[in-house]
Amino acid sequence: MDTNSWISILGFIATVVLAFTVGVSYGGIVRKITARIQNRVGPPVYQNFFDIFKLYSKSTAVNHGWMQHLGPAFAITASVTSLMFIPVLNGQGEFWFANLNFKGDLIFLLYMMVFGSLGMALGAGQTGNPNSAIGVSRGLSQMVGYEIPWVLALVALMLQTKSTSITGIMDYQIAHGTWMMFESPLAFIAALMAMLGMFHYAPFDVTFAPAELSSGPASEFGGKYLAMMMTSGSIFAFVKLALFVDIFMGGASNLIMLVVKTFLLYMVPVLYGIVSPRYRTEQSIRYFWGWPTLIGVLGVLYVVFVR
Repeated sequence: MDTNSWISILGFIATVVLAFTVGVSYGGIVRKITARIQNRVGPPVYQNFFDIFKLYSKSTAVNHGWMQHLGPAFAITASVTSLMFIPVLNGQGEFWFANLNFKGDLIFLLYMMVFGSLGMALGAGQTGNPNSAIGVSRGLSQMVGYEIPWVLALVALMLQTKSTSITGIMDYQIAHGTWMMFESPLAFIAALMAMLGMFHYAPFDVTFAPAELSSGPASEFGGKYLAMMMTSGSIFAFVKLALFVDIFMGGASNLIMLVVKTFLLYMVPVLYGIVSPRYRTEQSIRYFWGWPTLIGVLGVLYVVFVR
């Protein structure tokens, strides 16, 4: 292979390591912040790393069939594949870690980001655990709810920038010297409200609900299965944050700026969840089909008739 091929491979590996490190670290910080708000000490920030590595060293004798094996594999495949199509850093029009993004990759990501949830639904359904089945049904129902305002926000961006490429939207922001959160504020608000459901924190933690469903889809998964699910969740959290930063906040020119923007963005669902009780499933769906969807529609109309 030539030098460029090796650079691309190393870039892919570095991107995965970065996403895993940032995602797991944020998870540890969230546990610490939650504990302090609840007047507890909480675990150390690096505890999640220890938990994941420990789980990878364990084995489990529980086996419910091939689909149980494939569920976590589908989840981590979807997370890593989605990551590979998101440019992580930018700078003066040059993009590093551009990975595999192409014209139309935003539409591709809409499908790929759902793939992991569907795979986990099949894997959890194979176990026969009622908590898993209930959690899956709740999760898929809620996903239908928040996908509508999320897609409407992306449609508004595509119409305004005349691009279905993430790098195209980033180029538009660089060329105009602004961020899309200011250019299309209604689309940004709709996407931000949809993002509350994407991270499954309260009041939208209907899928896992530890006190009610014993963590729902993860009920029958332990050892390496649970480690893969935690790894996938950490990478996927970074994917959603990096995508949001790229298309609404102009991307990040260096790792420090990337961490600052993604962390501040991550605190929105985290802090909102800490002070909110959990919705019922129908309340969650009704929420997303209410104001977020209306604002998303207004965001599209704003781009069509005003911008």
